[in-house]
This record gives sequence, C-alpha cells and structure tokens, in this order.
Amino acid sequence: MFGRAPKKSDNTKYYEILGVSKNASQDDLKKAYRKAAIKNHPDKGGDPEKFKELAQAYEVLSDPEKREIYDQYGEDALKEGMGSGGAGGHDPFDIFQSFFGGSPFGGGGSSRGRRQRRGEDVVHPLKVSLEDIYNGTSKKLSLSRNVLCSKCKGKGSKSGASTKCMGCQGSGMKVSIRHLGPSMIQQMQHPCNECKGTGETINDKDRCPQCKGEKVLQEKKVLEVHVEKGMQNGQKITFPGEADEAPDTVTGDIVFVLHQKDHPRFKRKGDDLFVEHTLSLTEALCGFQFILTHLDNRQLLIKSQPGEVVKPDQFKAINDEGMPMYSRPFMRGKLYIHFTVEFPDSMTPEQCKALEAVLPPKPSMQISDMELDECEETTLHDVNMEEEMRRKHQQAQEAYDEDEDMHGGAQRVQCAQQ
Repeated sequence: MFGRAPKKSDNTKYYEILGVSKNASQDDLKKAYRKAAIKNHPDKGGDPEKFKELAQAYEVLSDPEKREIYDQYGEDALKEGMGSGGAGGHDPFDIFQSFFGGSPFGGGGSSRGRRQRRGEDVVHPLKVSLEDIYNGTSKKLSLSRNVLCSKCKGKGSKSGASTKCMGCQGSGMKVSIRHLGPSMIQQMQHPCNECKGTGETINDKDRCPQCKGEKVLQEKKVLEVHVEKGMQNGQKITFPGEADEAPDTVTGDIVFVLHQKDHPRFKRKGDDLFVEHTLSLTEALCGFQFILTHLDNRQLLIKSQPGEVVKPDQFKAINDEGMPMYSRPFMRGKLYIHFTVEFPDSMTPEQCKALEAVLPPKPSMQISDMELDECEETTLHDVNMEEEMRRKHQQAQEAYDEDEDMHGGAQRVQCAQQ
C-alpha cells in the first residue's frame, strides 16, 4: 500500500528569501547566501530572525534532494518528511560556520558559533575534625589532572592538522542496532571507538611526540584548601577551572565537600555545641566544679552557684562558647552542658537517717492498720528494659514459628488425605 503524494503548496518562498530565481545554480545560491548572511549576521547588528530564515532557505536549496522535494511540493512536504523539526532544523550559526569555515569577522568565529561544551566538575570529599572547623585550618592536597599538551597546544599533531573520522563521519558517536524480536529494534548511541569520541583522526606520522596524539598530558598539582572558622558539614569549597582540561572545552571546577568527623565529647548543632557531663548525687545536691578542655585547648572552669541543685537530665548554657559563626567568626553560639546525675546503688540505715535530718521532710502519707491488712504485699525487682524487650520479642517470634508449623502441618495432612 502506497502513501498519498503530498499536496502542492508555496515553493517560491526560499528563493525569494535568498533573492535568486528558481533556476539559480549552486554557485548563485552560495553567492547570494554569503552576501545576505554577512549583512544580516547578529554580531554585526543584523536581524536574528532574518538570519535564521536565510540559513533555513540555504540549507534546503543547497541539498539537491531537499530542493527537488521543495520545488515539487513546497515547505509542508519537507516538514512531513523530516518530522516536527521541519526543514532547517540545524542551528543557523552552525550552518554559517560550516559555510565560511569560521567567522568572516575574525577571531575564529563568533562566540555563539563556537559554543564550547563545559567540562565536568571534579568533586572530592574532605574529612575535617570539629577542631579544624572551630579554629580554621589549611590543608595541602596533591591531585592529578589532565592539561592540554604544551607542545601541540592540544591539537594532537605536529602540523595541527586532523581529518574527519570516517567511522563516525566526524560526529564522535556511533549508533548500533539490536533486534529485540519481530518488527522490534533498539538503537543505542555510544562513543566512536576509532576516534575515542573526538570525531577526528590524526595520521600516525604526524602525531605529537609529546602527547602521542592524545592532546592532553597528566600533571600533579598541589591545592591549598582553606577551611574557614564555622564552616558547615557538607559545605563546598570551589577551585574554578582546575579540573581536567580538554580541547575545545571550558574547564570545569574542582570542588571539595567538607565531611565533619564525629568528636568523642562535643556534638555540634548549627552554631551551638553540646557536651555531656555526669554528676554524683552529692555534687548535684551540694555543688560541683570541673575543668572542661575546649576545642582550642582553653581550660574552662565549670561550677555551680552556692545552694544550687542540679536535677537529672537538666541543661545549662554558657553564652559565646559555641561554634564561631561562618563569615562572622567573632560571634559564637552557645555551649550547652547536659547533666546526668548518678545515684548510689544502696544506702545504709544510718545514711538514710542522716539525710532525712537535713533534707526536706517526706510527704505525709499515713496508712492505717486496716488498709495494710487489705493490701497484698509485692516485691520490686531490678530490670534491664533493653534486655526485657529483647526477651519478649524472642518469645513472640518463637510462638509465631510454632503456630506456623502447626497450621502448615495440618494443611499438609489434609492435602495427603485428598
């Protein structure tokens, strides 16, 4: 079954844009396009839309096959044949550059025509201690990276010449087709193995003796990373343009990401620091003092106020002894101390009487003999809650397994009887 021929439509528009007749030769088309493109180039103050139309018209009329379709059926037929992209789907600046072999305005082509791709950034984790971030520090790191060959200036050849790779037609990519089944195929794109994705090949005799045609060499470089006071975990320190170099590529950045290591005593939350400290019951009731070595090795004397009682799980804060604030290092957060009170395991009757004499009296709760006779006496046992929960979980699992075995066995017996 054959498809319908497309309906005829306007087939003079492209000729009018270039200002030539329908019988114009390829030389006439070239001359007309060259003159009009230079005049209307945006870098010279021309109209971008007019420049785009010129490129579209020349792309179609300079291709004999496209020109024949256009002459017979017009622009609509080209759009149908080429999909939604239509005729002139290429970048007009790429067409201009390929036509002229570079910009006629000097400098190797306009910035829009050259359009260099950007190289990838290289990211490295950088482990730092809490002391490093509190005090600020510098770390020297040795890295290897690719740089353009100085002898051939990244050309790969002694003469600077190269030829288009025939394996990929200069695209740097190849397409392979897999047959998945009847009327089903899969297309996969991958870098050309002949030119390693560069799109060009270099004659063996013309290869640069220094880089062997690879265009880049490896060098070691030492970077000094400055970790400023108060930086956050996960914060990035960037060295612009220090990643791998490659021809016709804007060099990416090297990025260091701070990974803060855990500290044995101090914990950080934003600009605040937290530290745990355990007091004896005597210290909690009668007062305490101890020395805390800070992250910059200063000795802080921590003590309670006269007559002050510290309760279990209580927090106290010291202003301006937390972390320095990033970009404002003279301002600091708070240092919080979380107190745990350690109680004695047991006390003698004499110790109890001595404490009762000085502590506030017990709340009065008299129990009559009649109430005591009606009560059942109990015994309290010490419990490790973590161990208790583990034991109960194990018992529940054993009961579940036993129940599964019983039901499974009954089902198997029933199946056997049938």
